[in-house]
Amino acid sequence: MIHAGEILGAITPTVRVSSVSADDETEVVAVVATGPPLAEAARRCWDEGRAVLPINPAFTGAEITTLLERLRPTLIAGLDAGDPSAYPGGLPAPAGTAAIVVTSGTEGAPKGVELTRAGMEVMGRGYSDGLDAGPADRWLACLPLHHVASLGALARSHVTGVPCTVHDGFDMERVARSPRDEGTTIVSLVPTAMRRLLDADAPLHEFRWVISGGAPCPPALRARAVGLGVRVVDAYGLSETWGGLALDGVPIEGAEVRLDDDAEIVVRGAMVMRAYRLDPIRTAEAIDADGWFHTGDVGAFDDAGRVHVIDRLKDLVITGGVNVSPTEVEGVLATHPDVHDVCVVGEPDDEWGELVVAYVVARVGARPPSIDELRAFGRDRLSGPKLPRAMRAVDTIPRTASGKPLRRLLRATGDGADR
Repeated sequence: MIHAGEILGAITPTVRVSSVSADDETEVVAVVATGPPLAEAARRCWDEGRAVLPINPAFTGAEITTLLERLRPTLIAGLDAGDPSAYPGGLPAPAGTAAIVVTSGTEGAPKGVELTRAGMEVMGRGYSDGLDAGPADRWLACLPLHHVASLGALARSHVTGVPCTVHDGFDMERVARSPRDEGTTIVSLVPTAMRRLLDADAPLHEFRWVISGGAPCPPALRARAVGLGVRVVDAYGLSETWGGLALDGVPIEGAEVRLDDDAEIVVRGAMVMRAYRLDPIRTAEAIDADGWFHTGDVGAFDDAGRVHVIDRLKDLVITGGVNVSPTEVEGVLATHPDVHDVCVVGEPDDEWGELVVAYVVARVGARPPSIDELRAFGRDRLSGPKLPRAMRAVDTIPRTASGKPLRRLLRATGDGADR
């Protein structure tokens, strides 16, 4: 892991800075830290009217330097998250900016998402109201604060006064003990973390709420958790919306949600980002003239008016003219007794346009199922075009820290499939 001091020493002067941003500008403090030091730095930024830009200290020096050059904070603080120093060539953000979150980069180069204080208020109160979070509760942020899931929990705490406990990193044993040892009642987990905790027999039922977010929660995983007495709520949102804007499909107060002509979910409200920092072209592509943010997610509303995510627009596989949701196929194949993990992608094919290809990680001690076995297993729940036409056994599915599969990395391996 790179030590932030190596970068700070190379690019910043030694003079300390304690200026207050102008009325129409907000200083941006890049904090190369994690855990409680980052949480304290973020709270301090919000108290002082500054915006926090969390940067993961586990990044390489080159990655950190590239992010700083692209996002150009005005100040920077190191691993101890102490008083910041000036960053040469930095640019302030518009007044009212609360945070700049770096996206995971699943579709290319990471972007800096400018989130506002008004959005923090709406998200914080609406989300907390949806969970009936009050004085008796305590949030647990056990995922990295560089991601909006945990930063959002910290922001909700700042807005509502409901306390928040921040862990240094994801430690399964500490999370399992947290309700008893730390009095936490609400925790946000990505599906991968939830699965690992359940596999370890962690007493997740001791939390009042377990929020699943960051990636779609497979129905089988949720059913397993609920069967063990865990109260699960599925949060839908993105980095660009301060995290969760809908709980179990119900938009929080202040969030407008609709579908456009392509069934893409579009949202509007204060929780939507102001812009991608210093990137007007991609901002204009994402937010239309009426203020609707285009999420890139294909969705549908059920009879009760709840919004459901079907898949990422760019991840849909078009095979023989039929749109196939990889997430739907994964949800079925993941229940095969010999499958530990699975990811479905579309790969080019001269006859079908794209093939539905399943990348499979076998359970320990089991052999990977053949393509014929996978198709036979899924036939009762998936129509013909949705059944995989090729299978590839792999040791692991590459995922982001929030659990989203990196399909582009799997596509790059595209040869040798078992057809």
